[in-house]
Amino acid sequence: MILLFGVFGTVISFCIISLGVFLVFNRIGVTSLSVQDYLAVGAIFSATDSVCTLQVLNQDETPFLYSIVFGEGVVNDATSIVLYNAVQSIDLKKISGLTALKLLGTFLYLFFTSTALGIVAGLLSAFIIKTLYFGRHSTDREVALMMLMAYLSYMLAELMDLSGILTVFFCGIVMSHYTWHNVTESSRITTKHAFATISFISETFIFLYVGMDALDIDKWKSSGASAGTSIAVSSTLFALVLVGRAAFVFPITNIRNCFKKRDGTKIEFRQQFIIWWAGVMRGAVTIALSYSEFASSSDTSSQDSLMITSTIIVVLFSTLVFGSITKPLIEALLLRHSRPMISDASDLPSLEDLRFLFIENGDQSEQGSSQRKRSLRLLMTNPGISVHYLWRKFDDRFMRPVFGGRGFVPFVPGSPTGEAEESQENS
Repeated sequence: MILLFGVFGTVISFCIISLGVFLVFNRIGVTSLSVQDYLAVGAIFSATDSVCTLQVLNQDETPFLYSIVFGEGVVNDATSIVLYNAVQSIDLKKISGLTALKLLGTFLYLFFTSTALGIVAGLLSAFIIKTLYFGRHSTDREVALMMLMAYLSYMLAELMDLSGILTVFFCGIVMSHYTWHNVTESSRITTKHAFATISFISETFIFLYVGMDALDIDKWKSSGASAGTSIAVSSTLFALVLVGRAAFVFPITNIRNCFKKRDGTKIEFRQQFIIWWAGVMRGAVTIALSYSEFASSSDTSSQDSLMITSTIIVVLFSTLVFGSITKPLIEALLLRHSRPMISDASDLPSLEDLRFLFIENGDQSEQGSSQRKRSLRLLMTNPGISVHYLWRKFDDRFMRPVFGGRGFVPFVPGSPTGEAEESQENS
């Protein structure tokens, strides 16, 4: 579900928004944009910002929706950036029948090579911290190594003209599965709070920058557009965002429901609506890509300024208006009509368990029964169970003995865990 929403759904939204602005913008007076700009707008406004929804979604009350919204939000941002980079790397001055295939090929190349680089960097960090001595059992060195290895993956991706965001994303998943369990307990606590603090500061800085730029009178004057034109452009963009979001959320969830026999595992319409609502808001990635596309050159035209100001309007409107309605909407749709639901994803307590969202799908009883049923029908109707079972066997037998991880971490005297175990033995 998460990969379908985050990758396939983002591509659908990208196509709808790009086609929509191509058909509508000429009629409202925006005529200077090129085909590459239209495609870039589709990639820019395909990037969601689910932070506002995650702040009001209760992980204990709605674990499945929380996992879907959280996982899709991260994958969606990475996919949008890859799409944007793919559009920038293709010469669209001479459009032919092969242009779409070239765009698809570039997207797949950037996606899979960036993913592979992130996985390799994450495994390398796990092997270094588990095997080499110079960083072992020292909180300062362990935290420094984890941060530097994650940043190294990003720098290598940028040097190779790949997607740094996607690379560091998959590097983080691998590091949370292996590297994070190879360090001491104090290092785990330090990295958890350090990355959470850095994330919060970065998000705050982005929205502070948006707020300051929203009050930049010169930028609004340089657009040279009337209030009606600015409202028309912003309304068109936001309407396309709504349509593009609905075009994949409701079809994918209903197709999924067709393969679920029990009512408790099906996603009801009110839950589908919350998933759709969670992806309506736009935020930091949209702002960053918009500035990269329309404000990177020194000769910024008036319509480039119009696109930037329209992006600011969409971000502020979706965040303030839709964000303020999110909490009462969730309470009205979910909490007042809540009933037990059999979750298809694990109840995830933190970011380090995000990796399970891509390989786990089912509760323990379902996994136990899957080990006894080896039929092709089971694999086709519920592939997540079999994939998870085979992955865990491969991981426990080959990967964790080499790269470490949960259950393969040596005893470390002096760590909080080690001191607790020593005190229990002495008592």
